[in-house]
Amino acid sequence: MYIEMIDETATVSEEMKKQTLEILNFAAQKIHKDDKEMAITFVTNERSHELNLKYRNTDRPTDVISLEYKPEVSLSFDEQELEDEPELAEVLAEFDSYIGELFISVDKAREQAKEYGHSFEREMGFLAVHGFLHINGYDHYSPEEAKEMFSLQEEILRAYGLKR
Repeated sequence: MYIEMIDETATVSEEMKKQTLEILNFAAQKIHKDDKEMAITFVTNERSHELNLKYRNTDRPTDVISLEYKPEVSLSFDEQELEDEPELAEVLAEFDSYIGELFISVDKAREQAKEYGHSFEREMGFLAVHGFLHINGYDHYSPEEAKEMFSLQEEILRAYGLKR
């Protein structure tokens, strides 16, 4: 999976960036999405607050914001058109492969790691996987959805080696 990573905070270590890439790739393989593309940006609480207000109309910082990419238009072409226009096929493949972006508040991750009594590494891994599942259509609005998402999330974290 291709992941564009930006650290707006300039505080995330190279080891943490590497772990984040590894766990996201691990999660992508688990749910058969390793041919996709996404972006992840590490932000401050201030930036998280701005994004939370803009996208969720919630006036406070949050730990992770997941923006699932859903194209507003549906592009479909028949096989002959794609054979005649190989460049078009490439553009469509790229268009179809982008799944969304995550914004993780590094400040919130540090606060929550302390609050929950586990490592910063575990919290960052948790937030990355949680957000990743959201941009792949998983949610926790109903009890059934929550059970499915949270059990998959825990399964991925445990299998990767990030236990509570």
